Amino acid sequence: MSTSSGPLGTWSVLPDFMVKDLKNGECFRLDHLIKAFLEKLAADKKTNEATRQECLTTVARLDGMTREEMNAIMRKYEMKSPITGNDLSDAMEFNLMFSTSIGPTGLLKGYLRPETAQGMFVNFKRLLEFNSGRLPFAAAQIGNAFRNEISPRSGLIRVREFTMAEIEHFCDPDEKDHPRFASVKDQTLVLFSACNQMDGVAAQTTTIGQAVAKKLVANETLGYFMARIQQFLLRIGVDKARLRFRQHMSNEMAHYACDCWDAEILTSYGWVECIGCADRSAYDLTQHTKATGVKLVAEKKLPAPKTVDVVEPVIVKGVLGKQFKKDAKKVTDALTALSPEQLTEMENKLNEAGTYQLTAADGSSFAISKDVVSVKRHQKTVHVEEVVPSVIEPSFGVGRVMYALLEHSFRVREDDDQRTFFSLPPVVAPLKCSVLPLSGNSEFEPFVTQLSRELTTAGVSCKVDSASGSIGKRYARTDEIAIPFGVTVDFDTLKEPHTVTLRERDSRGQVRLPLSDVAPLVSNLSRGLTTWAEVEAKYPRFEQQETTKAGGDS
Repeated sequence: MSTSSGPLGTWSVLPDFMVKDLKNGECFRLDHLIKAFLEKLAADKKTNEATRQECLTTVARLDGMTREEMNAIMRKYEMKSPITGNDLSDAMEFNLMFSTSIGPTGLLKGYLRPETAQGMFVNFKRLLEFNSGRLPFAAAQIGNAFRNEISPRSGLIRVREFTMAEIEHFCDPDEKDHPRFASVKDQTLVLFSACNQMDGVAAQTTTIGQAVAKKLVANETLGYFMARIQQFLLRIGVDKARLRFRQHMSNEMAHYACDCWDAEILTSYGWVECIGCADRSAYDLTQHTKATGVKLVAEKKLPAPKTVDVVEPVIVKGVLGKQFKKDAKKVTDALTALSPEQLTEMENKLNEAGTYQLTAADGSSFAISKDVVSVKRHQKTVHVEEVVPSVIEPSFGVGRVMYALLEHSFRVREDDDQRTFFSLPPVVAPLKCSVLPLSGNSEFEPFVTQLSRELTTAGVSCKVDSASGSIGKRYARTDEIAIPFGVTVDFDTLKEPHTVTLRERDSRGQVRLPLSDVAPLVSNLSRGLTTWAEVEAKYPRFEQQETTKAGGDS
């Protein structure tokens, strides 16, 4: 990422704050330090109720606090280094972007990207062309991003290199309605608004339709993506009771954003921001246009033609070329980039003084005379107008979502605390089905091979476990790696008609069904087209044989 791209200014404007141990120089991210201290104080039984409520309110407002406010909290509670107990410095800014040197000389400074979005912004014209020049449209990208975290810790929660998946939805800045909003407007979300945070009020449940109607959420398109984010998280297995959307407060929101909400998931590390959903307005495209001189706009058809006043420079290219030589293109680009107001100012300066100081995109200055350029005014009828699209951006922290999903899916059997498993929904489980012969009997092998082949052909990822050990222990092994369904080939399979048992991981319920039904049924179960309750209603429940019981499946 170069310094001309939009986010450099953003990440410089919105740094993190850190403090140093005054004796050993160890650094701590200040908001995390305060949060940990106050949460520990609030949990202390000796803390009175007033102090406890003050701590919880401060934690809720922490993300929006200024450096001075954080310093005041540190002084109020006399915070020390959590490791050594030494005194800490006052807060200081820390830029999260990794700087690097580009090229063999090392003179050109660059930055590792803190987000993947900019690649889509610089390719906006091509993406617009792919959509036949019409708004709205969207692009998506997944890739690595880098942030120079002050104190990376907490496993996948806070690291310096991570995977992001981002969607950039480009839309008309004056028309942010969404054609599919009606399909999600009745969906309920837990919203922790900026006002709730400031007032120390708990998050509230409301429909996304009501939130948009009350302007709590800025527009339909932003609300639509928030609802779809929740649908996605619930489908992959996140617990709805531990999911909320927190609105950025005005002093923490990016300066270009109209509105921003974070999908936060409650984990053992507390509430963790996993997905951001922001209305970035037209900031990024505008910044790239200013830096490159290339207009990143879309054409919007007008309801009726209109006549507009046009002010444009008339450049005498021959004179300009002789006067500025190698800088001629730079001067030409700077002149054509002038706004009507700037052209009027230039015209007045030329008439009064005979020269005008023109500043190019790189900051260099040129003296322009009347024989180089003049200003032309005329009217023309237009049928379209140019607009700089606004951008609605859902941004997924893939590692954080994965961690939250694994934590929410971890289970312990009620009747045996030594048996643990991951209750991942079939749609996201890496392996959908296991194939287990009851024993090492060679007569089972043809049926195991047939099942494995048919499952693979049906697009179902499967694992054959023919290792020694009881069937119960092998069930436990497959449960531990989140395989939702298990097919067992037993002695009844050898009889005509050939049948097998199908086991569901979470309930441990089993049914008996024809071997030929297994592949299509597991395929439907894995894609969410059939439920286990429907399977149990259709097929007879399996009563375990003595040989299976001896295996110890519990």
